[in-house]
Amino acid sequence: MNEQATDRDTLVLGIFVIIFILLSFTGIFAQETKPTPTPTPNVIKDELKEVDDKQEVQPEELKGVPSIAPKYESKDRNLPDLGRVGVDMLSQKPMSLKEAIVKGLESNIDIEVTRQDVKIAEFDLKAADGAYEPRVTGQSFYERATTPNVSIFSTNRTTTKNSLNNALRYQGFVRKYGTTYSAEVGNQRVTTNDPISILSPQNSLSFSFSFTQPLLRGRKFDNQRRRVEIAKRNLSLTDTQFRQKAIEITANVQRAYWDLAFALKNLQVQRDGVRDAKQQLAHNRRLVKEGVLAPIDIVAAETQVANLEQNVYVALEQVNRAENFLKNLIAGDRNDEVWSNALVPTDQVKLDAPRTSLKDALSLALDNRPELELNKVASDINKIDQKFYREQDKPQVDLTASYTSTGISGGFNNNFESPFTPTVCQTDANSDACRLALEAFNNSVRQNAEAFTGGTQSTFTDILFNRYPTFRVGVTVNLPLFGNRTTKANLGKTLVQQDRINLQRKQLEQMIQMDVRNALQSVRTAEARLRSAAISRENSEKQYASEQRKLDAGLSDIYKVLERQTALMNSRSAEIQAQTELNKSIAELQRATGNSLKANEVETRLRK
Repeated sequence: MNEQATDRDTLVLGIFVIIFILLSFTGIFAQETKPTPTPTPNVIKDELKEVDDKQEVQPEELKGVPSIAPKYESKDRNLPDLGRVGVDMLSQKPMSLKEAIVKGLESNIDIEVTRQDVKIAEFDLKAADGAYEPRVTGQSFYERATTPNVSIFSTNRTTTKNSLNNALRYQGFVRKYGTTYSAEVGNQRVTTNDPISILSPQNSLSFSFSFTQPLLRGRKFDNQRRRVEIAKRNLSLTDTQFRQKAIEITANVQRAYWDLAFALKNLQVQRDGVRDAKQQLAHNRRLVKEGVLAPIDIVAAETQVANLEQNVYVALEQVNRAENFLKNLIAGDRNDEVWSNALVPTDQVKLDAPRTSLKDALSLALDNRPELELNKVASDINKIDQKFYREQDKPQVDLTASYTSTGISGGFNNNFESPFTPTVCQTDANSDACRLALEAFNNSVRQNAEAFTGGTQSTFTDILFNRYPTFRVGVTVNLPLFGNRTTKANLGKTLVQQDRINLQRKQLEQMIQMDVRNALQSVRTAEARLRSAAISRENSEKQYASEQRKLDAGLSDIYKVLERQTALMNSRSAEIQAQTELNKSIAELQRATGNSLKANEVETRLRK
């Protein structure tokens, strides 16, 4: 017993010794490791001041800056009016995309100006072609002329002549060979007191025919035919410009139409978000009454409602701008009724993009793009100029021919006196021999004059029997002495212009290829964005619903719920935007391939 007691006492003593040693070491470590003292505010201020002094940063003094509504407080908790300026919201106007395109083409001022250009080109063609129309010209005039007598054959001091002149001329053209021809009929009746004139009155009638045929220059092509051909190309040019402008307007209307569709749907999304936020606010208030949420969580929900209401008016502003932009494209003027209507797009977004390869799309663009047609017309006009100047570089050799037939009639001039004196009268003017000689001479003249006397019908007889014909055949030559430098310079200029047109075509083809590539890539990107946006929206809906359930179970907080709600609204808006962007990219592909009018079943016609 004594030994056991002694062992127990020894064990207890050893335990106390060990505890004592441990307590001693603990005190030593406690003395060596001193706790970091908490800095007082004065110490912090001194340290910050020291840092500021080292950085030498001085506060900026902005004097005179006015405060912005420092005591403003919103007491109205109701939503303001959601109407649009100048729009009767009760006057809804449903409008399809095709209807908008047609109204845009009918009302657009640019397209109307292009229509006028086409009409002007048509009149230019008629004017150029009118140069080949047959022409009838005529003139008729009466003339009385008194002239001094300076002739040795008459003793009158003055001579008076009265004449009535009539002429009728017909001129025609043979366009293919550059031939010109004319036929002319002229008539003249003359009375005079000239004693040496045998006939008074004297009637003369003439018929003439002439033609000119270019043998070298101007036979195949001349300036008038050049003007006609250029006018035809210009008509084709303005028609192509008309179609180009129609394609541009169609693409602009399509983009504006889908922008309005997105803006309206986005406005609805924002309003639905406000509705959901208010429902969440009401739900939170019930949870506060049940003691699940703290009263301060109501403030966060109210703030969410206010923020989403701001988004509603941002979306409303977007609707207003998109609608006004579309109206500006389709309205005839500022007084058009459409300005007071609320436009409602009725076409659904197309989620099926056209399936076409780059090769097919590029081939379609090269066949349909108006820019290439404009370049081709410019090239055709240049070739016409080349043909003309090459023709002008030839020598001018023209064959000319004419035929004239005349007829004459009238009455014997009773005042006629012979200007010649018979030989017998030179010795004795009063002798019987002189008198007989003068009578014989006058009778001879009278007998000759009687062959021409008669009415106007005798002049037609002369022409009919071709009694007094005149024929003429000749050649007209015009050769430049120094090689026709002006024509050669003009020809060289057209050749250089042709090279420039060819370079421009290559540039256009490359630009069109870029447009088609970008449009196809835009379609594919829009499809991918739509897919991603749809997945994001679906997941956001699930996350929002899950977070609401967690909140009801007390496993989440109101801030996460509001965050999920905001993400859901953004994903819905992004999905709608992706849908409309896909339609806009399809419209851009139609424009890039020059297929906008056909794809939308729109036919452009010139308004008469």
